[in-house]
Amino acid sequence: MSNQYVLVINSGSSSLKFAVIDSQTGEAPLTGLGECFGLPEAEISWKYQGEKTVEAISADGNHHQCAFERVVKLLETLSLSSKFVAVGHRIVAGGETFKGTVKVDESVIQEVDRLAELAPLHNKANAEGMRAAMTAFPSLPQFAIFDTAFHQTMPAKAFMYALPYELYEEHKVRRYGAHGTSHYYVSREAAKMLDKSLGESSFITVHLGNGASVSAVKNGECVDTSMGLTPLAGLMMGTRCGDLDPSVIEFLFRKGWEKDEVFEMMNKKSGFLGVSGVTSDARGVLEEMEAGNTRAKLAFDIFTYRVAKYIASYLVALDSLDAIVFTGGIGENSLPIRREILNNLKLLGFVEDEKGNEDARFGNAGLIATSELLGAKALVIPTNEEFVIAQESVALMK
Repeated sequence: MSNQYVLVINSGSSSLKFAVIDSQTGEAPLTGLGECFGLPEAEISWKYQGEKTVEAISADGNHHQCAFERVVKLLETLSLSSKFVAVGHRIVAGGETFKGTVKVDESVIQEVDRLAELAPLHNKANAEGMRAAMTAFPSLPQFAIFDTAFHQTMPAKAFMYALPYELYEEHKVRRYGAHGTSHYYVSREAAKMLDKSLGESSFITVHLGNGASVSAVKNGECVDTSMGLTPLAGLMMGTRCGDLDPSVIEFLFRKGWEKDEVFEMMNKKSGFLGVSGVTSDARGVLEEMEAGNTRAKLAFDIFTYRVAKYIASYLVALDSLDAIVFTGGIGENSLPIRREILNNLKLLGFVEDEKGNEDARFGNAGLIATSELLGAKALVIPTNEEFVIAQESVALMK
């Protein structure tokens, strides 16, 4: 193996994603995912040299810890633990503290933990993952790559809230965004795909997964994004409500709801799950919709409508538009959802390329629509956050 391999760790609220990846080519001989943590069906799966293995995770103990211990054992079994030169960690919220990649030490871990108030579902797990990796690989340099870093180029008019300015000065209350690593990657790939100079390009990047966000990227820099102080804002998501009138919170308090109960509901019981009443998974929503479930159809309609609204609104942040770029698990694979979003953008002149849309799935990039009115394309580009994390880690080593 090359001496440019990096172990990439993405420790989520209920999952652990990992990969051994070449920072130069993006080749990944080992990829894996521990998921459904906290549920009886918790499992860990991995693919090594094309062969997939799935194991259940014991219901006893901490699923994050069990999964990480299994990853370490797997790396040893496959004789990979001595092959990588660094460990790269995906961290969701860096606030204004971390504006780029940093080397991990205890002070960084403590600050990531403190910043959990900006990403309550993610940063605690991110900090756990860093501590576990520091214990397992004490001699390797480790780096933290922040989802919020790419959005630090937003102008104040985009990231400030219309609240008393003292809240920003004293508590840094502002829009931070998330999924920055993904928006960064696909905007650069889009420029290559269209044979355009990144410094003379305008994209609206649409990351749709269990978490979802939209960004306006002008000349390679983020100028606006849909997530806010925390990843709760913006689009409707798998279990998150997205934008809503803040008075809903006050209303529920007056109805006797407790603070923790309200925020648990907005973060973990809303979105696809809350509206459909069945599932947080977009695939399950589509299946239920096809079976005649009207609430699943409503969830589909709300989601696709809100995505289209955000896309259209971000034309304000750009002087022109070269492409809308779909990515993420839903954005890369869900033909019905992409089709409905494009239907909602007909006023902007987008006409679907039906064959292109059907072909651009399951890891395939492609052109799925064109707007003669705007001179713009709609593209699908599979994201590769792990590749970016590996590249950033090796770059900082040097």
